[in-house]
Amino acid sequence: MKIAIFGLTISSSWGNGHATLWRGLGKALASLGHEFVFFERDVPYYAASRDWPSLPPSLGDSELVLYSDWSTIEGRVRRELAECDTAIVSSYCFDAQAATDTILDAQHPLAVFYDLDTPITLDALRSGKQVPYIPWRGLGDFDLVLSYTGGAALEALRSDLCAHHVRALYGHVDPDVHHPVAPVERYRAMLSWLGTYSADRQVMLEELFVAPARLRPRDKFLIGGAQYPEHFPWSNNVYFVYHLPPQEHAAFFSSSRLTLNVTREPMARMGWCPSGRLFEAAACGAAVLSDEWCGLDDFYTPGEQVLVARTADDTLTALDMSDAKLQAIGRAARERTLDEHTSLRRAKQLIDYLEEVRSPFHPRAMQGSAQNYDQTFDAARP
Repeated sequence: MKIAIFGLTISSSWGNGHATLWRGLGKALASLGHEFVFFERDVPYYAASRDWPSLPPSLGDSELVLYSDWSTIEGRVRRELAECDTAIVSSYCFDAQAATDTILDAQHPLAVFYDLDTPITLDALRSGKQVPYIPWRGLGDFDLVLSYTGGAALEALRSDLCAHHVRALYGHVDPDVHHPVAPVERYRAMLSWLGTYSADRQVMLEELFVAPARLRPRDKFLIGGAQYPEHFPWSNNVYFVYHLPPQEHAAFFSSSRLTLNVTREPMARMGWCPSGRLFEAAACGAAVLSDEWCGLDDFYTPGEQVLVARTADDTLTALDMSDAKLQAIGRAARERTLDEHTSLRRAKQLIDYLEEVRSPFHPRAMQGSAQNYDQTFDAARP
């Protein structure tokens, strides 16, 4: 199978979680005998920190196409679509509307939308904000809509955006990249947190990380990430590593006694929202302390494979656990991850979903006339 992908980025892991997910999924698809062409707009801030200027041999015959403007590649896109079985447009794709129009006009490939940020998308739409990667007609023209978030998000995609065929395709981890390694001294810490700064998880981060750090001034706490503002409430025992590329994540997680997972507020509110960092840390055998959200126990067993924190006191209680207990939790999480949450597992699910839609193949669902469809979507808008 050949797949055309129109995404935010696969070439740069700076300040986003999309690249790591596409890399793992792409490698797994290649191992299954599939290939893809990834179209990515060449923007300055990703170009300046590009850690994948081209696709590695592990992705087989797949190809990365960097472009400055949609008009310069539209002809190439049409030629690729003529040879592809499936075309995927993802959230935060800079040219999502143009890509969608071109895919639907081509008619041949299966049209798929993959929202890697479903709660953020729905929250913005319900707040009356414009979401440029969502077509004005909603998602009803797509043969399949995939969501990084499960639970209520799947029904919301149907009711709010008129998606017809919806499936969850959760985050995942490449165990060849994320696995236990020897601790690295500069990453040693009692508690670590790895993630790009986001205002909508700052309250929980201050409760579960910053407050405990201030109460344990003799212990080292470590943050890795990008885009942290000057007004972030640092303390003398909180250290910072500016942007860790994926190849350093294993050392980061393997060097911390305990690592924190904090979910963005819209995602935590909707539930069934495991972050890519959660799977990465677990694959490295790290003991993970996570904020609480509905559906967490579908991915890891609380108390056995993951620790759950609601308050700063919960963090302190976790920090007081014995090394043996924390290591046992980390080992159990790694085993669960390798069984259920690898990139290969998700790639197989993706192929199953595509085959499910294709066989028996049905034309793009248009319920009633175009006029009736538009009225349905308008009524569904919050």
